[in-house]
Amino acid sequence: MTTLSPAPDLAGLIRTQVEAGFEEVQALYRQLHRHPELPFQEHRTSERLATVLEELGYEVTRGVGGTGVVALLRNGEGPTVMLRGDMDALPIREETGLEFASRETATPEGGDAVPLMHACGHDLHSSCLVGAAGVMAALIERWRGTLMLVCQPAEEIFGGARAMLDDGLYARFARPDVILGQHNMPALAGTVGHIAGSAMAACTNLAVTLHGAGGHGSMPAQTVDPVVIAAHVVTRLQTIVAREVPPEETVVVTVGKLQAGTQANIIPHSAELEINIRSFDDALHRQVVTAIERIVRAECEAGRSPKPPTFRVLNETIALHNDPTAVARVRQAHARYFGEACLYAMPRLNGSEDFPFFGNAGAGGFGGGDIPCVYWFIGATPEDRWQATPGASVGEKMRHLEMPHSPYYFPGNERTIRTGIEAMAAGALAYLAD
Repeated sequence: MTTLSPAPDLAGLIRTQVEAGFEEVQALYRQLHRHPELPFQEHRTSERLATVLEELGYEVTRGVGGTGVVALLRNGEGPTVMLRGDMDALPIREETGLEFASRETATPEGGDAVPLMHACGHDLHSSCLVGAAGVMAALIERWRGTLMLVCQPAEEIFGGARAMLDDGLYARFARPDVILGQHNMPALAGTVGHIAGSAMAACTNLAVTLHGAGGHGSMPAQTVDPVVIAAHVVTRLQTIVAREVPPEETVVVTVGKLQAGTQANIIPHSAELEINIRSFDDALHRQVVTAIERIVRAECEAGRSPKPPTFRVLNETIALHNDPTAVARVRQAHARYFGEACLYAMPRLNGSEDFPFFGNAGAGGFGGGDIPCVYWFIGATPEDRWQATPGASVGEKMRHLEMPHSPYYFPGNERTIRTGIEAMAAGALAYLAD
């Protein structure tokens, strides 16, 4: 590995190439935004991205892990740098009022039609990845090694990263020396946030079925009421964080769904809960999930449930740990490129990503040791709105702004697109540049 960051003349070349390709990247972004697709249904999106990357001269493979795309640009001896962008959208009705707002709907497997929106900015991430691919192809005489681009499906359900890995991502293509990714946040557009070490939470979404013995509401003694059991479960779960988790740790246990019955005078046969668990330590996370199962079983026994509860993991991901050495290297590259004033200290997020599975190669059983990761955050709030938002710090201001997954969230302003392209190219060149 060579230089720690792009030389000043290389930074100028990056800017020139970003401007040369900007209109095409912006048009791609608007097309992807107008036509979002659900996790593992990103057929049109992945084909569009694959076609553009082929036109840029990359070796492109479609259908990795379902709808994933892998693109390689091999340029002699040197390190392998992986850049990742996600592609999927959310079942949200868009309320941004944009000219290119989504009017798409889709039908999840086994469900009813839902409206779709890129409310998390994955269309932005994919577009910036393509923009960075164009910059790197144009500057191929200035770097050596292999650039590996991963267009990942199904991040919103924590499924795409593992699907691509299970489909032989590293065995079939290349095993990267470092993995780089980014996400938009409602910070000031044109700024880049870094955090070393513990960065994003592990997450488990757990479905629980409590079994009762239903009957007439006027004769509760002849029934086993799962609603009462569910009420005790919800209350008791609150004691896990209060009494079983060390005070210095951050853990969230949220019952986001509790569903039972059809009308007031019928005691139902079952109750359904969905529980969201988040923490920053994978071992502690497993401990909390075990505690939830213990409490649910105990409350069912106390409530005379006729059979044990049923547990089903809907989806889950591990905590994101940004490699401190790699963060320092990429942050220095961004400081030289954007200027120190355009960088901010990103606070640790209780949100979750499946990006860390890519770096968890050793523990995940994909050969070799774990791979260092850097995941940074690009601001998406225009300057005039940022200045008008109350708060002294980045974190304080962000509390007053729409966050990802809001129907009003729109991160795709011109400055943010440029910053996303530049941040990815500068980060890759921190490892690949001569």
